[in-house]
Amino acid sequence: MSDLTQETGPAARVRVVIVGAGMAGVQTAVALREQGFPGSVTLIGAEPHQPYDRPPLSKAVLLGKAEGSAFDVDFEALDVELRLGLEVTGVHPARRELDTAAGPVPYDALVVATGAEPVRLPGAEGVPGVHLLRTLDDAERLRPVLARQHDIVVVGAGWIGAEFATAAREAGCSVTVVEAAGRPLVGALPAEVAAPMAAWYADSGASLRTHARVERVEPGAVVLEDGTRLPAGAVVVGIGARPATAWLAGSGIELGAHREIVADDHLRTSLPGVYAVGDCASFPSGRYGERLLVHHWDNALQGPRTVAANIVGEAPAPYDPVPYFWSEQFGRFVQYAGHHGAADALLWRGDPAGPSWSVCWLREGRLVAVLAVGRPRDLAQGRRLIEAGTRMDPALLTDPSRPLKGAAL
Repeated sequence: MSDLTQETGPAARVRVVIVGAGMAGVQTAVALREQGFPGSVTLIGAEPHQPYDRPPLSKAVLLGKAEGSAFDVDFEALDVELRLGLEVTGVHPARRELDTAAGPVPYDALVVATGAEPVRLPGAEGVPGVHLLRTLDDAERLRPVLARQHDIVVVGAGWIGAEFATAAREAGCSVTVVEAAGRPLVGALPAEVAAPMAAWYADSGASLRTHARVERVEPGAVVLEDGTRLPAGAVVVGIGARPATAWLAGSGIELGAHREIVADDHLRTSLPGVYAVGDCASFPSGRYGERLLVHHWDNALQGPRTVAANIVGEAPAPYDPVPYFWSEQFGRFVQYAGHHGAADALLWRGDPAGPSWSVCWLREGRLVAVLAVGRPRDLAQGRRLIEAGTRMDPALLTDPSRPLKGAAL
């Protein structure tokens, strides 16, 4: 069957343990069964809740339009053992065993799918009224805050900050977003692309303050470095996330510069029988010629199929997806596919002051990334063109009345 079964014996006796019960972990369990894996599968989650999807937390769950977002997966029918509310604190590869509060858990194959954890604002921990938005419990704590229509300060104008500000404005809250950089989405998009998005805040009735560093957070207020004091019935921190890998200290699993697990192009780690998938792992991309660390839902959906194929002994193609994500903010549907880091040309389709437009990035004439605002057809066609490595005609590409695929050479 595989190298794993050569070590452990018949496949039916192989024990796969998945640490992390988010999208990546759940989909790994599902993919193992779909691909015919006959051994035992145990899914361990630190939270006590039935495994759930995260994107609705900043939308429907936060606004009280849904009570939760549990995955529609029958774990019992799949013969997947769920161990919820159980934190894994360490791993011993030599004896293939995990440390947990409930005692050791043995494994033959280990899948690390622990995702990412939010970066906390220094000095704000323990201050009443300061919130993160990562878990179902976070969303449930914030829901009554929005219902009371507090003055809210959001720290960070990234994707999560914009989505939360959108929900808070919809709930009728007064919202101020403070961003240390000079524009929103710094680090995610080039300045010229992110610049038009700054106007979306004012259009929605939110206030965006750039070049605004937080000096301290007090009960009821955020104080900026320039002395400005912002009233805050609640503070929501959205300043990024980092791989949740602290529990791997001393395991011998190689970690990268961002403390992510360094996986190969089949999502195998540096240790035999240990795989990593989702937000906690980077992988080498042949398409882009660099290692990618992708903190988005689609990566957690796609990667598990590669992991499962390796475990069952198939020979999957190298994992090299076209990264994709979306964001709903300020009445706009924003989608992005690809990776623009090594692009040598940036082309606009449409007026960025209007309700719908796109940006395309080319490298040596080939489409490598596309950002679409209210133009889902551009995104769908662009993603396929990126996958195919299609050369494009720049003059035709910039005509927003022409289908994107019509600019292919």
